[in-house]
Amino acid sequence: MADLKILSFGAGAIGTYIGGSLALAGEQVVFVEQPSIADELRQRGLRLDLTIDKRRKMKEASVINSSAFVVAGSLEEALRYGPFDIALFALKSFDTPAALEGMKPFAEKLPPILCLSNGVDNEPAIANLLGVDKVIPATVTSAIGRRGAGDIVLEKLRGLGIAASHPLSDKLLSAVNSAFLNAEAFSNAAAMKWSKMLTNLVANPTSAILDMTAAQVFANPKLYKLEIDMLRECVAVMAAQGIPVVDLPGTPARALAFATRLPLWLSKPLLARAAGSGRGAKMPSFHIDLYSGRGKSEVEFLHGAVVRAGQKFGVPTPVNKMLTETLMALTRKEIPLEEFAHQPEKLLNRLKS
Repeated sequence: MADLKILSFGAGAIGTYIGGSLALAGEQVVFVEQPSIADELRQRGLRLDLTIDKRRKMKEASVINSSAFVVAGSLEEALRYGPFDIALFALKSFDTPAALEGMKPFAEKLPPILCLSNGVDNEPAIANLLGVDKVIPATVTSAIGRRGAGDIVLEKLRGLGIAASHPLSDKLLSAVNSAFLNAEAFSNAAAMKWSKMLTNLVANPTSAILDMTAAQVFANPKLYKLEIDMLRECVAVMAAQGIPVVDLPGTPARALAFATRLPLWLSKPLLARAAGSGRGAKMPSFHIDLYSGRGKSEVEFLHGAVVRAGQKFGVPTPVNKMLTETLMALTRKEIPLEEFAHQPEKLLNRLKS
């Protein structure tokens, strides 16, 4: 018998992985999606390729038919299946404002939200609408590939981090670990979220701006130093706030921070391996978003958050500022995509100027 009734905002990569895993474990899950996608998912179900997780003893992808979950075409429709114990929120940070606007009319009916989105701005925004008691900070370190709506593949199993301070935290940990999601509790939510953001910074904007892979970025000595300087700024901003770097499930963030204090020749092999294993052969997310032409980028919510915190706490962040402004200019089509493509020196000169 299910212990939790779960609302999932979207059937994207993370929503499908976590919501689908919980559905496989017998929990009641209701997904909210656009009407056309909702119709598609009702017809074909969810597809989760979790075969790399040997504990599941699966030889092929699991297809969850619509009898094992509900998908609604609007939040109003989804709430008819409530009341819910918890909601999963794993949207891109640039989609958070629109999502919160859609929640406003139903704020009183919404359960506490497990916020799995990257960055450090989403939880405060949710709390501003629903109240601090309705937000549970969380992170996802497992790598999930998305083949389409409701169709994902687990590419690297690491786990989840969940803030330990909420009354629902223990129950959530039990439920997600019963679903093989490798969750750990964190007493310091800010350290958890900032440490995850630190790992997201690596070779992300430089790859997008220069149209180069992470491996190509790390192979260039001057670009590698730029990456180290960028990470050092984030670590300094965290220190100014009294936020420690902590290791996350399957993710040694402290080693990443420590590497920024090593000589470049010594740290490079360590960081190059970390950058490569984190995303495999895929281009970083900022590159994917830029070349999709959607006109949005999470850089202003990740590197931009480092800049804003640096300004507040008196820590200079020139590298993060330059990368944020350059990538946003490309995203808004204020400068053409080819402006910096495969031209590292041009980007480095931009920092000098």
